[in-house]
Amino acid sequence: MRMILGIALAIMAAMPAAATDSPRVHLTDDTDARWVDFTLTPGNQIRIAMRINGQSAYAVIDTGVSVSVVSTGFAHRAGLKIAATSNADAIGGAITIGWAATRDISLGGLNRRGGRIAVAALSQSATGGDVPIDALIGADMLSCCALDIDYDARRLRLLPSGRLPFRGDSAPLALSQESGVYLSELTLGGRRVRPVMIDTGDGAAVTVTRAAWDAGALAGRPLTSAVAFGLGGTIEMKLAIVPQLRIASLNARNVEVRIEEHSGFSAQTGVAGRIGSGLLQRYRVLLDPRAGHIVFRAGAHVDEAPVRSTSGLLVGLDRDRLRVLHVMANSPAAKAGWRDGDTICRVDGMPVAAGASGNVDTNWAAGPPGEVVKLGMCDGSRRLLTLARFY
Repeated sequence: MRMILGIALAIMAAMPAAATDSPRVHLTDDTDARWVDFTLTPGNQIRIAMRINGQSAYAVIDTGVSVSVVSTGFAHRAGLKIAATSNADAIGGAITIGWAATRDISLGGLNRRGGRIAVAALSQSATGGDVPIDALIGADMLSCCALDIDYDARRLRLLPSGRLPFRGDSAPLALSQESGVYLSELTLGGRRVRPVMIDTGDGAAVTVTRAAWDAGALAGRPLTSAVAFGLGGTIEMKLAIVPQLRIASLNARNVEVRIEEHSGFSAQTGVAGRIGSGLLQRYRVLLDPRAGHIVFRAGAHVDEAPVRSTSGLLVGLDRDRLRVLHVMANSPAAKAGWRDGDTICRVDGMPVAAGASGNVDTNWAAGPPGEVVKLGMCDGSRRLLTLARFY
């Protein structure tokens, strides 16, 4: 069995025999009322509070994970004993995971007794950035049920499969026979793309393989570049915004699409792409693979255009400065000679400072075309950057 574990993490080794012990999973009688509040991480991932072996844990709901995983730090705090290890291939490089027995796991109205869980190093950059994540809750626990995600209200619940709490556009949904993850399809440039993974742990909107992009006759659309942070490291992909794509009867407009090269994660895991939380969050979504469907109901932000960089600088907070993580291809920053690793200490004369939430304002990086941003570098030099639309 191929397992897909963690955010952008593919496990090619078989699960140890001891890890196949069947856990007992059930829903409480009042599961309909057991809403779980969540926040979205800076990377668009669903972060919740739950309990594992009686310990409080912050977890990401990740339907792109075939086997749920806890961080090595949480495993130590909770006294989980690693009984076996496996080698894993992940985006950015190979990693090692362990396996540990669990006593009980509870999430809303779902309770699991017994069974095993994977253990891996969950890097903060790959799991949302601002708060360390203790666990990724995947298809092995979620697929028993219908998962109702109300993005507008920032809450979710688990229901018995077959329930239909709201009406909307419907698309097929199944579990991969090989890995157990959620699979559907989409239509891009008039061509059907399948199978695509429904991956709530992926903060991007839509990712497709280079072959799927080329088949849709979209080669002439302006492209730039972006980076994604996987558990094994960082990868670079092409990026475009398409005016529309379809998911069965659903017509989604102005969608950001990332294009993976032929040897990318999608090809490694046997799919043609992924639909992530960047698109799903426009809707209220019901994921019910056992009933064979995903249901979309338009949310408050369904027609909101994606944020489009006009600087070409993807930056991250590094203590008291902004560090350039990636310079987007064909952008004003690329043409001005910016490089990965450049550090910014002042923006329009103001020092870089994190707010009460721990985040820093980077809205200037997607400001109006034609605006000139004054950037004070940490080496004491100054640069002017004229914003422009480039993709």
